[in-house]
Amino acid sequence: MKNMGNLMKQAKKLQEDMAKAQEELGTMTVTGTAGGQGVTIEMNGHHHVQSIKINPDVVDKDDVEMLEDLILTAINDAAKKVSDMAEQHMGKYTKGFNIPGLF
Repeated sequence: MKNMGNLMKQAKKLQEDMAKAQEELGTMTVTGTAGGQGVTIEMNGHHHVQSIKINPDVVDKDDVEMLEDLILTAINDAAKKVSDMAEQHMGKYTKGFNIPGLF
């Protein structure tokens, strides 16, 4: 039973460490870009968009679809970077575990 007690303590510590790491992700940011920095998206580690910057040079009232595509590409770029950052940041706690949906 002593081993079970140690296992429970380790599981509780892992849970606390992972909760802290998830909280830290909220303070971390990445930048996604598209169109040679024509559109820049800043996103935190919880996939929340913090800011959008659009270079006036990429705004063409006759080609709104291009601007929409640039925004979408920049968001997807930022989201990929957040996923990579979260995997790296949380990886020190999840080594050897395959936990679907964690990130």
